[in-house]
Amino acid sequence: MSNHTPLEPASPWVEVSATREDWDAADPSLLKAMFSELILIRAFEEYVLELSGQGLIHGPAHSSIGQEGGAVGSVLPLTSADVVNGSHRGHHQFLAKALHHIAPAGIDPTADFSDDVRTVLLRSLAEICGLSRGFCRGRGGSMHLQWREAGAVGTNAIVGGGVPLAAGYAWANRHSGTDAVAVTYFGDGAVNIGSTLETMNLAAAWKLPLCFFIENNRYAVSTSVEESTAEPRLSARGLGFNIASWRVDGMDVLATYLAMQEACAHMRAGNGPAIVEAEVYRYFHQNGAFPGSAFGYRSKDEERAYRDRDPIKQLSEHLERREILDATAIEKATDRAKTMMAELADVILEPEPGGKPGKRRIKPQEWPDPEFVDVGVRGDLSEFDDVTFVDRDTFTGAVGEVKFVETVAAVMNRRMETDPSVVVLGEDVHRLNGGTNGATRGLSERYPDRTLGTPISENAFTGLGGGMALDGRYKPVVEFMYADFMWVAADQLFNQVGKARHMFGGDNDVPLVLRSKVAMGTGYGSQHSMDPAGVFATQPGWRIVAPSTAFDYVGLMNTALRCKDPVLVLEHVDLYNAKSEGPTEDLDYHLPVGKAAVRHTGSAVTVISYLAMTGYCLKAITEGGFDADLIDLRWLDRASLDWDTI
Repeated sequence: MSNHTPLEPASPWVEVSATREDWDAADPSLLKAMFSELILIRAFEEYVLELSGQGLIHGPAHSSIGQEGGAVGSVLPLTSADVVNGSHRGHHQFLAKALHHIAPAGIDPTADFSDDVRTVLLRSLAEICGLSRGFCRGRGGSMHLQWREAGAVGTNAIVGGGVPLAAGYAWANRHSGTDAVAVTYFGDGAVNIGSTLETMNLAAAWKLPLCFFIENNRYAVSTSVEESTAEPRLSARGLGFNIASWRVDGMDVLATYLAMQEACAHMRAGNGPAIVEAEVYRYFHQNGAFPGSAFGYRSKDEERAYRDRDPIKQLSEHLERREILDATAIEKATDRAKTMMAELADVILEPEPGGKPGKRRIKPQEWPDPEFVDVGVRGDLSEFDDVTFVDRDTFTGAVGEVKFVETVAAVMNRRMETDPSVVVLGEDVHRLNGGTNGATRGLSERYPDRTLGTPISENAFTGLGGGMALDGRYKPVVEFMYADFMWVAADQLFNQVGKARHMFGGDNDVPLVLRSKVAMGTGYGSQHSMDPAGVFATQPGWRIVAPSTAFDYVGLMNTALRCKDPVLVLEHVDLYNAKSEGPTEDLDYHLPVGKAAVRHTGSAVTVISYLAMTGYCLKAITEGGFDADLIDLRWLDRASLDWDTI
């Protein structure tokens, strides 16, 4: 008969609840700070729903009413150096982080609210209304809120989409030597998303200071958590990745605070990531001011039971019991928050001309300038203002016949030598004497802490690179072994990295370089032979370079690494072992952005090509004696195509 030995998880998994003694021991200033943030967020959210009902929110209004306890309790243990990102239902987390930033000692609920508080709420309201004074200049609306100075680095409309990005911030915090942590908020629906699980694995393997904060509000739109998974205790996910995990009643703001304190201490001590699952409840439907029961997927009894455990109600009872605030003070503070929201709305609203009494509209001057619509899809390239560009005809350095793939490794070695912010990551880049083709040869030996071999998890490590780029302290160079694998990480590439600058108002630099090889024509099958240039050219935000010679590769890679937009650098397997003219000493020059190369001149026909096909075209033209121009595009994105030469 076989032996069966029970196995135990390697990481702890605990449920935290606040006792009467915890409430009695809590500092009155902490409880008042909690109360202030709770009532401000509640008043804000109620007013957003009121404006939505009046047709004044141009887009969705994802209310977090009922879930404020989880946000406030989890944010108060943080500092402004700690960063948070979140999901489409993120108003409460954003406001908690922003209010804690401007008032780290807490907001006095018995005093008038400060101008700083009013400004945070006004700019947040304006953003949700799509107005230019919003934090993202109206681009974000309800789903994309960001205030970098406060450590609120962006909420996200893609379920689970922001989780890998948070890992990049966590890596940057740890690598820079600070004890700052990152917190990524997401709901029960995102727990089953591949990018979330990939990131849990990567964060645990690398011991990143990242908290996966699960807001388990029991419904992904209308689908219950029991329908979605066989293990509705969602913090159990941590056990499979050896992540210490906490479970807590998120309707209890103090219990959430205590659990988050423990999780932060765990991360700051260098023990790796944490999971905190807070059981919360959104009082309204996915979007708008109707309860879930109105759509038939929740019962009124269930909704009533959760409202009886409202986080503000629970906290207020303890404030009264401990004689910190009496019922009159609580009522006055709540009324003051509601009155302030009405006053702030008067800043951006006015009576509808000729409309019914009481009907309002957005003041015309609050709308963004229509000319601003495309600003920030890509940067303005001002980072090159002090660069002297060269090309082959103006380059004065020594050249010779060099192998293409050796040049790839040489220029990356040079950049990592001169720029400590450059980080290379991807599958097997640290092994096999330079990856599967030798393109990263020598890097792991010289820069082991900046040459990161990743698990096979394209979503996770691409998003991690995106987070590093958005953090701003590092320049990630992400390698995909084959271009076909980009579609595995399409969300991170196209919805996250490519759109980040534009959707957060146009100011976010995204200095990420994505390297990948194209293998068509070299004997690989359908899933290892794709040229992604055409699809990338249709996506916002990206620039694309396609070097056909070793000389061009050096200059284009240097330009790509200096660029503050994400740049796809394509390499063809046919070129790796080929020799072409390239630099033998100088690896520091830059080729200009958006400049093609004319490889052959003629008058009868123009041939346009890029990558390995350029050489085949040149051979055909010269051997056939054709009267043809041959243009090597070098830049393939629509913003950088050299239309003048074409």
